[in-house]
Amino acid sequence: MARRPLPRILSSGTAQIARSREIARTAADSATDVLHPLITITRGLRELAGMAGHKWAGTPKERRGPLLFLVAGCVLVVALIPYGPLVALITVMAAAAWKGRVRTPVKTGPDDAEAGRLQALYEALVPYFSVPEDPAPQFAHGGDWNGPFSEYAFDGNARLTKLRISYPAYFTDGEAESRARIEQLLHAKSGRGREYLFVWDEEANHVDMTVLPALPTSIAAQRFVTIPGETVLGFTDADAVHRTVPVTEGGETRDAPPVIWRTGPRSTEPHLLAVGEPGSGTTTLLRSIALQALQNGDVLIVEGSGTGEYAWLTGRAGVLAVEAGLAGALTSLEWAANETERRLIAANKARQAGHPTPEDVKRPLWILLDRPSIFGHLAAADGHTDPQQLLQVPLRHGRAAQVTVVVTEQFDSLDALTETVRTHTRARVVLGPATFEQVESVLGTQPHTTPTPEFPPGRGYARLGTGPVLRLQVPATPDPYDEATSESHRQAVLELLPERQDQDQSKATATPVPAEG
Repeated sequence: MARRPLPRILSSGTAQIARSREIARTAADSATDVLHPLITITRGLRELAGMAGHKWAGTPKERRGPLLFLVAGCVLVVALIPYGPLVALITVMAAAAWKGRVRTPVKTGPDDAEAGRLQALYEALVPYFSVPEDPAPQFAHGGDWNGPFSEYAFDGNARLTKLRISYPAYFTDGEAESRARIEQLLHAKSGRGREYLFVWDEEANHVDMTVLPALPTSIAAQRFVTIPGETVLGFTDADAVHRTVPVTEGGETRDAPPVIWRTGPRSTEPHLLAVGEPGSGTTTLLRSIALQALQNGDVLIVEGSGTGEYAWLTGRAGVLAVEAGLAGALTSLEWAANETERRLIAANKARQAGHPTPEDVKRPLWILLDRPSIFGHLAAADGHTDPQQLLQVPLRHGRAAQVTVVVTEQFDSLDALTETVRTHTRARVVLGPATFEQVESVLGTQPHTTPTPEFPPGRGYARLGTGPVLRLQVPATPDPYDEATSESHRQAVLELLPERQDQDQSKATATPVPAEG
């Protein structure tokens, strides 16, 4: 049986109905836009009328007569003055438009989802902030979170970004283990994948938790505005330091908070130790320090890994040597020890004679060692002296002789560092993923932040002497001859390189100078 086509009204009716609805909706929207001022004024007049009605209802009966007389007098005065009715009409319309405007409601407290998060966090803290002997506990199951949580803030996903918790005075906030338990709980309950800062105020019995933004990784190597004797290790949080330096990032200049390491005769942390796993950025840190040191000093580089990470510095003005073999490392470090002694003797003679310090003594000398433990194993196998033994004189007397030592090592080889290196490297840096126990073994204390979810190269912590632990992001300083380096970073490093010097001049500069006396 052949199919008969549907009637035209049924086949095309749906499209016509949809088109009619779209036209009607467009017309309604257009009418709403055109009539929006009238709608606003009407809404305002209704609210003003409602306010007048409430005012009239709240007026005592014995005062309604005088009020009516006062209103009638005002109306008469307005009617008699020139342009009075017009001014009154404009004033009423303006008041109605202001009263009828659409206002965004002001949020005065947490919504249901945020209140639920705060209550769950409160319940989780009860076992840690309460004892059975407390007659009036701040934390109790089924209690109110409004008392202990005095300040809080949420992001758009109803996740905590800031919280202040008041805890009982008997809580053992002076013990690191007790604080660590609370920080771990807050980190887990507030949402992982973010970095939190905890500030404990033992005197006021409260702890502040704040979500930290990620440190920028787009700052490349460049000339930083510093004075001689200052080295920028990297950049940290704005409220962690009291100084900023201008940096160029993405073609724009802005101020960034740096981690400044001061060296020289008045420095309390004249030498530095940086620790991290492969790929954590310790080599990047050493390259950044080398480029800054070459501005007004000489650099001696000893590379234990033998991967040629510093070959691009060979032959540059101020670079005394770049050694990657055991024999060259021993020769260079022996010369560095003799040079330190020579500088001390020359400075002492100048002071005794009443003369200023010689210029060659005041010029900084930087000794950069990348993984010296490898040379220690090779030296022990060949029966030679461990190169670290030659660092005793530069480490102990380098501050007075303008000699600075920077050592980088990996966590699995920390035990191979000598006691002299551990004792005299008071400026410490930890880069890459590491447990709090590993960070504490290097820095001497644990950071007040939770581990970051991602560790880009050069990301870690720094501590100068007995100062606070600071978050650190090292400026991007790659090998300019590496094919994987971006063109912008390559040009940034090449612009900082000093000019090449003649081979004969380089050899003459790097010739060991025997110590006097």
